[in-house]
Amino acid sequence: MGEAMDTAAGNLLRAAQQCLAEPDPLRKVALTQHYAAQFRAGRLKAPAEAPPPEPIRMPGRPVRPTLVHPRELPRRGLGSAEGRAAFIHAIAHIELNAIDLAWDAVYRFRGLPGSFHADWVGVADDESRHFMLLHGRLQALGHAYGDFDAHNGLWEMCEKTAHDGLARMALVPRVLEARGLDVTPGMIVKLRSSGDADTADVLEIILREEVAHVAAGSRWYRWYCTR
Repeated sequence: MGEAMDTAAGNLLRAAQQCLAEPDPLRKVALTQHYAAQFRAGRLKAPAEAPPPEPIRMPGRPVRPTLVHPRELPRRGLGSAEGRAAFIHAIAHIELNAIDLAWDAVYRFRGLPGSFHADWVGVADDESRHFMLLHGRLQALGHAYGDFDAHNGLWEMCEKTAHDGLARMALVPRVLEARGLDVTPGMIVKLRSSGDADTADVLEIILREEVAHVAAGSRWYRWYCTR
């Protein structure tokens, strides 16, 4: 990580760009956790004067999974190991996207209090841990990230809201992530009834921490609304 630290040179916005650009999921996680630790230690800061953010573009992604329209994704039940692996893969893909969405918020929206950066760096760090928990469950079932097709809906919403922090806070944490809070308890019940208590335990952790992420989105949504 020494080279990564030199690249960011104490600049939080450069760190965010580097994490966004990294195509390898495990290295994206490692960079995220490294820079989150640097931020917490006070060694990464957003510059007081920064040029406008670059236009949003697709973040770094591995060759696989293949991205398809949501309608093209096969429907699988949780009753089989293959079905559970596909489900876990879908959640892992969401968590990987969520790392990038958090870093994009850090990078893109300027002129906000330092606590905005603290919230979204923390979210990126949480999402990186969530991805690794799911990555471990995939491996336990004989699969890896990239083995199943996925869709690009989360990042497409990120692109659509790149012009407006209010829209981003309204539509990403308060709508898309909040939907996850709505459906996850039912999925936990189904996993436990299918005998997959280990994955259910992982989802319990994710559910508990995602509540705070939606709350952060609501906090900054209100901040924008007051202005």
